[in-house]
Amino acid sequence: MREESHEQTRRRTKPWADEQYAEEKPGERSKHMSVKLCPKIMLEGTRLPLKTEIAFALNEHPRLVGPRTYRYHSPLISAEWCAFVNVPWGRGLINFEPQQEELAMETYRTWIHLFELQRYYSWIVDRFHLSTRAYQWATYGKDDDFRWLEDRLAAIGFHLVLCVRTPESFEQAREARLKVSGNPSPYEDRQVFMQEQALMRRLTHDSILPTLVLDVSDHHIDRAANAIADWMTHTGGLWAR
Repeated sequence: MREESHEQTRRRTKPWADEQYAEEKPGERSKHMSVKLCPKIMLEGTRLPLKTEIAFALNEHPRLVGPRTYRYHSPLISAEWCAFVNVPWGRGLINFEPQQEELAMETYRTWIHLFELQRYYSWIVDRFHLSTRAYQWATYGKDDDFRWLEDRLAAIGFHLVLCVRTPESFEQAREARLKVSGNPSPYEDRQVFMQEQALMRRLTHDSILPTLVLDVSDHHIDRAANAIADWMTHTGGLWAR
């Protein structure tokens, strides 16, 4: 039997390569580019408006990331990771101390560079720079200038969703969270949430990113995820720029 060439083997074992996943030539727009889903969604808000739960729902929503017949890696990140110190619930990208500011800014520069390098993929972000601004302002009276970051986020198509809830709904959400939280102390005073929510509204209003203010007072995660999917479809945010 005559030995087949490498090219023949490749075509026989992976017939889809030239149809869907072939490498494009520089400057050439693929016929598949318009249907590739790569939304970039940033969820913001104070504690208790279900941001993390909604983030997980979005990360598996078929209208946002496509239908899945099996589970695979899809990036979901958070500025709330307390990665600056080796203690639980320690300092991180939101609640850093003044002497850690350069570390925080370098982390933001690293994240945006990664987003830019991986722009043709979906990114779901659970809290980011607006949470940092809110915390740093409320704690130290300092407002970091993140316009450089927003300019670069906007350039690759990031959309901002501010999750809010009515004052009376905070108590029910607080009671539900206390049943599962390993660190209940941040949930003692709901007035703090209301103040931070008002601040987050102002910061969101100043953002240059396309913005959706989403009321989650009904605690309905699927409804919230579907509303975001509708909005992303309407704004064209499902596809890469």
